[in-house]
Amino acid sequence: MRCRALLYHDVVDEGSGLASGFPGADAELYKLGRAEFAEHLSAIATLNCRPLSVLDAIAGEEQDAVVLTFDDGGSSALHPIADLLDACGWIGHFFITSNFIANKGFLSESEVRELRKRGHIVGSHSCSHPARFAKCQFSRMEQEWHDSCDRLADILGEAVTIASVPGGYYSRAAAEAAAFAGIRVLFNSEPVSSLSWVGDCAVIGRYSIQRGTSADVAAALAQGSIYPRAKQFAYWNIKKAAKSLGGSHWLRFRKYLLERTAKSAGQSSREQ
Repeated sequence: MRCRALLYHDVVDEGSGLASGFPGADAELYKLGRAEFAEHLSAIATLNCRPLSVLDAIAGEEQDAVVLTFDDGGSSALHPIADLLDACGWIGHFFITSNFIANKGFLSESEVRELRKRGHIVGSHSCSHPARFAKCQFSRMEQEWHDSCDRLADILGEAVTIASVPGGYYSRAAAEAAAFAGIRVLFNSEPVSSLSWVGDCAVIGRYSIQRGTSADVAAALAQGSIYPRAKQFAYWNIKKAAKSLGGSHWLRFRKYLLERTAKSAGQSSREQ
């Protein structure tokens, strides 16, 4: 099975980044505008494919599937993201950081239930969203998976067996901890379309979508075009090496650069 999964986060009105999801310059990179996201969906709709539930795709032994995923559990997951997906008749996969449920900018328990009632997939994005998830002790990773799935199961009244790794920090141990916690499908942020297995857990990569990613590129990734996939794969592996070598220093340096860039952009905008 090959799965072309697109990774989105929040969809917000211009200048309203704090309205949904995590704050900060890093998070802002992944917050698309409402019109921008609608253009992505329109472009994907022109393809000869239909975004599916990954659970249905695996159970039905689909050879080729396109899925749409949304990390963090920001309040925009229901409005406007699910609204726009519903209009297309498509299923979304929403991964919730359970400790943030009902916090400002995040979904409430009733909104999580509403997503599921609409037919969308709800899964875990850990409890606390550790910045370097794969560097946590195995027991900590297993607890993050187990406790977050239990919290979501209590809200939904059904078992939660699907998850995504927070922060892009994946390792085989993270998947082993997920499998130990009862998770059967785990998405990471590796830009690959092939499905692999760690025990009974299917591991699936995703192609990350940032603010400013064109609708044409999003559609090309969904279609499986070679160039945008290869470009993202090369960039990801360079960044992966920097993460590995720099550790926590890489995170601080990246945060510094993003904040400087955001500050410079804000100053330029005011001067204009």
